[in-house]
Amino acid sequence: MAIQGIAQPEMIKIDSTLRLRKFDGVYDFALAWYQDTETVFLVDGKREPYTMERLSEMYRFLEGAGELYFIEIRENDGYKPIGDVTFWQEDLPIVIGDSNYRGKKIGRKVILALVRRGRELGFNYMAVNEIYDWNEGSRRCFESVGYKACEKTAKGARYRLDIAIS
Repeated sequence: MAIQGIAQPEMIKIDSTLRLRKFDGVYDFALAWYQDTETVFLVDGKREPYTMERLSEMYRFLEGAGELYFIEIRENDGYKPIGDVTFWQEDLPIVIGDSNYRGKKIGRKVILALVRRGRELGFNYMAVNEIYDWNEGSRRCFESVGYKACEKTAKGARYRLDIAIS
């Protein structure tokens, strides 16, 4: 989806081993991420694994809401998808679906890259709709780049980052 009439980039290079690749409609590999009950709990606050139908609905919604990307890491001779992220001013849902890559500052690098994109698009702030209280890793990750809790929700808090336009 275009934001403010601007086309979504096919690729956002983050560093020599990490990139964001525009969602291309092929996502069967991601079902395993969303069948992991711990991942689903962090994402939805429930432990019911996704079906392919539910995954399809989620990706349709996210693709319509903003710029949907797969998070990919360089391995051997190519790139391997390890998660997904959707970018728009009012939310930034991110999932490191492959648990082997959690806790390695990948989420922080992805968020910083998308904050730069937000600046390029002229955003004066970026928000996260909700981070659950029990998702300590996500909370720490967003806070490490300057997001602050701005409103309490039933299960957590909304977060906001004010962006200085340079």
